[in-house]
Amino acid sequence: MHSKSSTIRNHRAATALAALLAGALALTACSGGDDKKKDDGGESGGASGSTVTLPKLDGANLEVAAVWTGTEQANFKKVLAEFEKRTGAKVTFVPAQDPIINFLGSKIAGGQPPDVAMLPQPGAIKQAVEKKWAKPLGAEALKELQKNYSPGWQDIGKVDGKQYGVYYKAANKSLIWYNAKAFANAGAKEPKTWQDLLTAAQAVYDSGVTPFSVGGADGWTLTDWFENVYLSQAGPEKYDQLAQHKIKWTDPSVKQALTTLAQIWGKKDFVAGGADGALQTEFPASVTQTFTGGDQPKAAMVYEGDFAQVNIGDTKAKVGTDAKVFPFPAVGSSAPVVSGGDAAVILKDSKAAQALATFLASPDAATIQAKLGGYLSPNKNVPDSAYPNPVQQTIAKALIASGDDFRFDMSDQAPQAFGGTPGKGEWKDLQDFLKNPKDVAGAQAKLEKDAAAAYGNGS
Repeated sequence: MHSKSSTIRNHRAATALAALLAGALALTACSGGDDKKKDDGGESGGASGSTVTLPKLDGANLEVAAVWTGTEQANFKKVLAEFEKRTGAKVTFVPAQDPIINFLGSKIAGGQPPDVAMLPQPGAIKQAVEKKWAKPLGAEALKELQKNYSPGWQDIGKVDGKQYGVYYKAANKSLIWYNAKAFANAGAKEPKTWQDLLTAAQAVYDSGVTPFSVGGADGWTLTDWFENVYLSQAGPEKYDQLAQHKIKWTDPSVKQALTTLAQIWGKKDFVAGGADGALQTEFPASVTQTFTGGDQPKAAMVYEGDFAQVNIGDTKAKVGTDAKVFPFPAVGSSAPVVSGGDAAVILKDSKAAQALATFLASPDAATIQAKLGGYLSPNKNVPDSAYPNPVQQTIAKALIASGDDFRFDMSDQAPQAFGGTPGKGEWKDLQDFLKNPKDVAGAQAKLEKDAAAAYGNGS
């Protein structure tokens, strides 16, 4: 049902990946990252290097809906502009709201569906297919996808064996960013294990800086915290079972993960602003407050994926020198590798919509956005040199090196009512748990009640 949450068979490969990432990040963290060496030509697939043939589409109009805002939206519009230039089509970006399925539902009810939507969850792709909104990819898009993507990334865009999604954007969600100056002042070291993380946090706290910034106003950040702890501690098989609701949220493995999380969330003064402050902090602010304020930032560390670089870019901190990163530490026997991503799905079938899906599956499109930073592509034919700094190059290499050995974000695999809706389901239940981390059993009971309702099963 959930296509390929079970793509990972060899957990050792994931561990090797985490080790590769750790080693490479340690190397790259010290180099500043002036990467202007490579021009836009040739195989790096900038505007001049075309690897994909697109039809002439003069007079065609397309609408593309996505929940992206700010820099991310501006950068994606540059990719759409290149498509316009190559085909003659006109493309309009339609800003959508979370949950995007509800947003699309109202558009479709009004007879105004966008031609293409960027869906941030496999669960949303599945719903779009069940509602008969999504249209399968045509031969050209399929060919491009098969040329550029590992089977695991193709599989999570499939429903019932049919290809609907092109994973245009990926995320490596197993990273913790830290303020290098705050760590240095505290004499803290990059942690390898959860225990090391607690030790580093204590050192930072003792130096007079709050250890963690948590963007608790956005429930999805809390689900990502949970997933990394759960995957590392309970292991990949259990992770797949919980992702498909084959085991209950009242399972002892969930109790263990929540109890572990409470070692940070529930420790007085370990979270910037306390629980109340965290619940009023949106994700972008959780990042920027970690990298502003000189020697007295609001916090020394912030957990989230590679895309946090977009927000670090809104401060004066430089990635690789002021803002450094380490892989999410091993809670159990090995460090977790959790990924997320956004897939292009066609809602109104046309030659132009199919051509856009083909373009988004090509290295050409991804290379444009890779150069702009704060973006990661699962497309294995995007050159490493397209990424603007060594840290970003390493994160991209690690994602591609993992092949099919990654786990897709668990809440993104769930029905949106449980895993993707502000103020409801898992997002709300974990916000309540952040507020009261002592009540593990209560949190489990609420999570199970909401999951059972959303999955339509009591199992």
